[in-house]
Amino acid sequence: MADLHLARRVAYALDPVAWAGELGFETDPWQADVLRSPSGRMLLNCHRQSGKSTTTALLALHEAVHRPGTLALLLSPSLRQSGELFRKVADFYGRLAEAVPSEAESALRLELANGSRIVSLPGKEATVRGYSGVSLLIVDEAARVPDELYFSIRPMLAVSGGRLVTLSTPFGKRGWWWLEWTEGGDDWLRVEVPADQCPRISPEFLEEERRHLGEWWFHQEYLCAFEEDIAVVFRAETVDALLSQEVEPWDF
Repeated sequence: MADLHLARRVAYALDPVAWAGELGFETDPWQADVLRSPSGRMLLNCHRQSGKSTTTALLALHEAVHRPGTLALLLSPSLRQSGELFRKVADFYGRLAEAVPSEAESALRLELANGSRIVSLPGKEATVRGYSGVSLLIVDEAARVPDELYFSIRPMLAVSGGRLVTLSTPFGKRGWWWLEWTEGGDDWLRVEVPADQCPRISPEFLEEERRHLGEWWFHQEYLCAFEEDIAVVFRAETVDALLSQEVEPWDF
């Protein structure tokens, strides 16, 4: 019996999807791929209500429980969003049949007896600069996180070699998250999950949303599309088409 118990614990440590099932959470295929991915850099471009925050909450808790000494830092643009994301972590922690004992808990922080910590913070540069040795850095609503904050948090991973997971719904063709998605190269694993791939959202609901939101908002919120600013007169593609690299510079 002891051997069976040990084997199950080892299996859960190796497979976060099986562990999530033990907590009563059935993963979608894309969620299973993300939880099992060894990638050190991920961009999760997912529609609203896709379960992206839940997925990363599971990822953070799995790391903290099964890898002693983990520091998982969860960043969100606002205090309210930080609280909502951490609430998902706390909910899953409460479901653990054999939880690693906690040494400290608050509305935005969980410290475990194995030395692991999960800290959820609002995205302000002044509140995050003091952290180092981050094992897992999760950036929620990444498209709305300012460029200067993104640039200031990357050095947290320099010594630890930690992982960076960013998740969002698009917010126009601007900012670091759009640039990483379009020009970030092979450093990133890109995961795109439009709403028509979600088994919990009916085609009828999506058609209703399309009618009421209009194409611009619908494409952004549900189809993971990076849309031009609605006030833009000329599209970026139109401007790019007018430029030429073949014109010789004038010699004054």
